[in-house]
Amino acid sequence: MQSTFGQHPFIGDIRGRGLFIGMEFVADRTQKTPFDPAFGLHRKIKAAAFEAGLLCYPMGGTIDGKHGDHLLLAPPFILEDSHIGEITDKLAIAFDAAMPPT
Repeated sequence: MQSTFGQHPFIGDIRGRGLFIGMEFVADRTQKTPFDPAFGLHRKIKAAAFEAGLLCYPMGGTIDGKHGDHLLLAPPFILEDSHIGEITDKLAIAFDAAMPPT
């Protein structure tokens, strides 16, 4: 995940343990400014990921109940190495579809 998304302009942080990974989305990476809640980024990512064949757990309002978007990945422990690439590829497709142009 770090190699694919670590320098993404709208990802403020990637953290987790093992297969349990969380990503924070920000409008400004340097200032860690969240997206405007009206943009509905977490909803857009959820729809785009589902369309790409990936189930994930995006949420909004994680800073103060209104602002802040994040995503949680929690794949099953029985996955194979090839599935990690598949998850990453599908997540990249979802990001391209949901994120504003850079």
